[in-house]
Order: sequence, then structure tokens, then C-alpha cells
Amino acid sequence: MPSHAETTKGSLAIVGLGPGLLDHMTPRAMKAIAKAEYVLGHSTYLKPLGLLLEGKQVVSSTMGKEVDRARQAIDLARSHHVAIVSGGDAGVYGMASIVLEILEHDEADIPVEIVPGITAANAAASRLGSPLSGDFAVISLSDLLTPLEVIEARLDAVFTLGIPVVLYNPKSRGRPHNLALAVSLARKHLEPKTPVGIVRNALREDETTRVTTLGEIETIMDAIDMHTAVIIGGAESRIWRRGDDVKGIITPRGYHKKYVY
Repeated sequence: MPSHAETTKGSLAIVGLGPGLLDHMTPRAMKAIAKAEYVLGHSTYLKPLGLLLEGKQVVSSTMGKEVDRARQAIDLARSHHVAIVSGGDAGVYGMASIVLEILEHDEADIPVEIVPGITAANAAASRLGSPLSGDFAVISLSDLLTPLEVIEARLDAVFTLGIPVVLYNPKSRGRPHNLALAVSLARKHLEPKTPVGIVRNALREDETTRVTTLGEIETIMDAIDMHTAVIIGGAESRIWRRGDDVKGIITPRGYHKKYVY
């Protein structure tokens, strides 16, 4: 294995793909994939890339193989141009941290670029109007890498702030109760009328978007799964209507306090 003093002929791009469809990828992400000789990623994220992968060595793997995928990408990048892809933004619950940790541990002197992508929070918010206009928090309910008691403490603390909270990985078959825990903690600090936005597969072809309230969220709990982002509004958030139609959620930025409009 080369030491950190040795130079390499390869490079490594850690690429955020955004929601998945090519329309929402950045030009820089496409260029990084175009340059790559090898492209590695979870099969779910590789499938929509289609023609971008023509003529490349594609290494597909499944959930739970992130460490193996990161190490393989680093080994290939010692002598090849490599892209390892991640849904959303690679630095937000994505592949960037594990790749950088292994690079640091191995003292591998490989040129690295992290290419940002649209996060699930951004994608979901865009379908709901403007629920994240100011400060907000993002909490993952997955306890695979973070103990549930730590998640619970973070949720309880952030809901006291009265800011919108985006819940990632809200519910799976293996842990159906974490979302109920989050809702119960939100209700300690927020009114039942607090709007809640539920966006499944944001900015994808089979997207579904719903708006409810914290007091009535149980009525649509069955529609929530791992492909869903749940946005619980803050103390100032309100349902956005046009006439009698619910369009989404607005969290005022504060302009109404300073300007007349």
C-alpha cells in the first residue's frame, strides 16, 4: 500500500446526486461522473444515472456495505479516476464522512473533491412551499449508528427552540416506533395546530406530498416510510392556503415585523 508520501495518478470524487433524477443533479456532479473511470454506489442511486455510466466500470453494492464501498473506492483511486456517489448531499448523512475517515486512517495521499447535492430537506421543502425559511434542524430517526437515547435527547432539546425540524429516516419495518416518539416529544413543546409536511420520494416520479397538523398526524402515519421526509413546523409556521385549498407550509422569515407589504 502506498505511503502518504507517495503520489498517485488517480483521484476521488465523492458526489452528491440530489434526489436522484438527472434534472436535479448539478453540472459539477455530472462532470465528476464523466471524468471517472470507476463509479461506485448503492444500486438505488446508480440506476437513474443511465447513460452517464456508459463505458465505465460500475461497482454496485447494497445497504450496510458503506465501509467496504469506501475502502474499495480509495484503493481504486490510487491509480484511477473514481467517483463514489451518494443520494442527496454526500456530506449530510452520506458517504463523505466514512470515506474521509478511512483516507485519514490510511494516510492516503489521494486528491479528493466533495461535490454537493440537493439534500432531502431542501427537496421536500421545495414541494411544501417555504417551511424552512429561517433557522431549522435536521434529525435522523435511524438508530443504526446513533443510540435511540441520544436521538431522543436531541429531539427534546431542538423542539424547545420552536424552529422547524426535518426528520430523516422516520420509520422502517425494523423500527416503527421512533416516529411516534418524535411526535410525542414535539407535542410537549408545540401546539396541535402546528403544520406538518410529509413528502415521499421528493422530486422523483412517484412523489407524494401531504400536509397535516401535529394533532392529526396519526391519520397518515401509514404513508410514512424510509423514503419520506417529515417536516414538523416551528412555533410561527402556518398552513399556506389559496382559497380553500391547502398548498403547503409557510414559516415567516420575519419581514412582516419590519416592512409593510
